[in-house]
Amino acid sequence: MSSEKHSTKQSQQPDWKFEFEKHWKAFCRKSADYFLSRKEPLSLPKIGGIACGGLLLIWLASGVYIIDEGNRGVITRFGAYSETTQPGPHWHLPMPIEKVAIVNVEQQRFIEVGYRDTGRGSKATTIPQESLMLTTDENIVNVRLAVQYQINNAGDYLFNVKHNEATLKQLTESVERAVIGANNMDYVLTEGRSEIVAQIKRDIQAAMDDYKAGIIIASVNLQDAQPPEEVQGAFEDAIRAREDKQRLINEAEAYSNEIIPKARGAASRLLLEAEAYEAEKVAKAKGETERFEQLLAEYEKAPAITRKRLYLEAKEKLFSSTNKVIVDAGQSAPQLYMPLQNPASHQEMSKSPEAQITGEPAAIDKNNGQKTAGNALRPSRSRP
Repeated sequence: MSSEKHSTKQSQQPDWKFEFEKHWKAFCRKSADYFLSRKEPLSLPKIGGIACGGLLLIWLASGVYIIDEGNRGVITRFGAYSETTQPGPHWHLPMPIEKVAIVNVEQQRFIEVGYRDTGRGSKATTIPQESLMLTTDENIVNVRLAVQYQINNAGDYLFNVKHNEATLKQLTESVERAVIGANNMDYVLTEGRSEIVAQIKRDIQAAMDDYKAGIIIASVNLQDAQPPEEVQGAFEDAIRAREDKQRLINEAEAYSNEIIPKARGAASRLLLEAEAYEAEKVAKAKGETERFEQLLAEYEKAPAITRKRLYLEAKEKLFSSTNKVIVDAGQSAPQLYMPLQNPASHQEMSKSPEAQITGEPAAIDKNNGQKTAGNALRPSRSRP
């Protein structure tokens, strides 16, 4: 139980202001009791000495100060930096020897570039002198930037840079213009926002470190980036045109992805058909060559018979595709022609060579004799 009480006492931080006031009141009360208890009147030198001693004590007591949590005390001796004190009670040589400046190092501070936020729910006011910037493609953009920072070194913050906030604001505007001027308008307004903010933060922090300003940049926020109001309509038209362009590109790619496989398939089909046609023609040519060689061998054996047979086969092939036959009856007689069959029966007879043979009408010879010309005119199909 005692250990728990001891731990709670250690965890509680003492109230230094209350303790100082309590001891000071006790000292004043004891001093008053001491002077009131004396019955003998004090002489003038003693009163002067006591007054001087009291003033000395008051002067020395004025050097006591307390630093709250989150603050730092910067001690200056005759105007020069002496030291930085941490939270808690401290004492320094009273004025005019030493002075102490209390700096809040945990407070989040803000600067606004390109606009001023008046609060109270009203719209932020644009500052054209700060917000209008030129890009690398010679376009103008309206940029609003907010920088959040805090102090990380109280001594550097007070003594290394004069007018810290004004310096930080001017530096931020300069870095911002340099970064925006190195990029084109589309990149600033669309996909490059995060990269631009990160680069601005790096450049500002590097410059502050070079100045030893005792400032650390917590965050950089790009509140807004858009074209000026005078060209807002034209810029929206350009955005719509760019979107239409991208849409047409996507449609063209989709059509390309659809038509190219079809074209490749058609090309493959034509190639296969060409190869098949080539194979057919080559095989047919080889067959014709072999047939001609065989026919040549038979012709060498029996030239007359083979020649007659070829003649008859040629006539049979020629007459099979016509329904009229012209007969030469002699030099003085007129030439006659007769139909072999009607068109309706021609289609049926073309299917059956035997029916065509029996269905041919008789022809008249030179002696006007009736003959059964069906078999006489039919060329022989016999093979030698």
